[in-house]
Amino acid sequence: MASITVRKLDDNVKKGLRRRAAEHGHSLEAEVREILSHSVNLPAQTPPPKTGLDLFRGIREVVEKYGGVELEIPPRTPMRELPFQEEQAPFRRTEVKPRKLRRRKK
Repeated sequence: MASITVRKLDDNVKKGLRRRAAEHGHSLEAEVREILSHSVNLPAQTPPPKTGLDLFRGIREVVEKYGGVELEIPPRTPMRELPFQEEQAPFRRTEVKPRKLRRRKK
C-alpha cells in the first residue's frame, strides 16, 4: 500500500474531516482513505460543460432531418440619417469654467 503526506492543510479542513470521521465512527485516517477511494472510483456523472458549438450542433442535427433551411439575406442599404440636434442638447456646457488647482499636503 502507498502512503501520502498532505502539507499545508487548512486547520478548518482538518477539523471538518475529524468531525466527519467521528460521525461515521472512523479514525481520521480511515475517513480520508474512504473519501479518496470514493472520489477516485466514481464514474464521470457530470457531463462536460456545454459550449456554443454544442448548441449549434444540436440545432443543425434537428434542421438537417428536414432538408435544412434556406434563409433569405436582405440586401444591404445605406445607414439611415440619425437625428442629432446639438444646439438643443442640455447636457453640453456652453462656457468653460476654470479648474481650481489642488495643492498637495506636505
